[in-house]
Amino acid sequence: MKAEELGFAHMAARACLMYILLIWLVRSGKKRFLGEATAFDAILAIVLGSIAARGLTGGAPYFPCVLAIAVLVAMHWLFSYVAQRSAWFSGLLKGHSTLLIAHGRIQHGPLRAAHMSRDDLDEDLRQQGVADPADVREARLERSGRLSVIHK
Repeated sequence: MKAEELGFAHMAARACLMYILLIWLVRSGKKRFLGEATAFDAILAIVLGSIAARGLTGGAPYFPCVLAIAVLVAMHWLFSYVAQRSAWFSGLLKGHSTLLIAHGRIQHGPLRAAHMSRDDLDEDLRQQGVADPADVREARLERSGRLSVIHK
C-alpha cells in the first residue's frame, strides 16, 4: 500500500504496532543501548529509526521493514556476543580508548589524533573536578566519547 493510500486507521495501527515492536526490541536489548552507547550502538539506532519510519509512513512495505529491523537487531546481538568474547573483534567493531594524559603529562599526539583541542580537554577535566592536568595519573577518551580520569 502506497503512502497516499493509507487512511487514518491504517496509519494509527502501523504506528501502534511499530511502537510496541521498537519498545520490545530496545527493552530486550542491552541496557547500554540508549545510555553510554558506542558508535556501534548509535549506528543501529539510526538505521532502525530510518527503517521504522519508512515502514510506518508507507515509504516501504510494512512487514518487510519489520523483518529488516529484526534481522539488524539479531546481527547486533550476534556481533555484541562475539565482541564480548574477542578483544580483537571488540576493538574492530567498537574501537579503543585513547590515552590523553599519562602521569600528569598531556599526550599531544593522541589529543590531535582524537581531534580534541586543549580547550576541549580542559573542559572535560573540569567536568570531572580536575583543575590541573598535573593532578591526573591517567585520562582516557573512552570508546563512548567520554573522558575518564584517574586522579593521582
